[in-house]
Amino acid sequence: MFGPDMIFGIPGLLTAMTIHEYAHARVAVAMGDFTPRLAGRLTLNPVAHIDPIGLLMLFFAQFGWAKPVMINPRNFKEWRKGELLVSLAGPAANLLMALTGTLLLGACWKMGIAEQWIYKVLQLVIIYNINFAVFNMIPLPPLDGSKVLMSFLPGEWAYKLAGLERYSFLILIILVFSNALGAIIYPMQRLLLNIMSVIVSFIF
Repeated sequence: MFGPDMIFGIPGLLTAMTIHEYAHARVAVAMGDFTPRLAGRLTLNPVAHIDPIGLLMLFFAQFGWAKPVMINPRNFKEWRKGELLVSLAGPAANLLMALTGTLLLGACWKMGIAEQWIYKVLQLVIIYNINFAVFNMIPLPPLDGSKVLMSFLPGEWAYKLAGLERYSFLILIILVFSNALGAIIYPMQRLLLNIMSVIVSFIF
């Protein structure tokens, strides 16, 4: 990603972060919590969602994070269900965006569009959105995967898992430099790319 081609990754970066956090906010509001709307997060404006460090990580390492959407689970009629759906909304939106990018890529190929920059942009939209979804489903607080897991855990276990958040950044650094994070993300990336390619092959 270093060099002149980095410019082609900007749409992928912005869509991955914006769609992810907007989906969290939209589902939270739909479930009865207006905290995201009051905080100005119910928007597709990327500026409202960007976390500078997470953006740099996504830009250079192809995985990262956005500014978390604050919610108040007490506003949900069923807090466990609300937490679960809000947590799943972000990664699900990223996968939907990746599938949309794959379909557009297939359509461009089918129509014989030859501009290489279009293919580069769409490929990076797909990759960034898949990686963003997979990274955020790691069950480490405050990532979405931990909240999904806590929705099913007994109260005491969920509390202990939440307590790991103070060590999360250190754990992530260890995972990055030990290549363990890549060992988690890239196999899932290949699997999801293959699944989406199969879906597109049936359409085109």
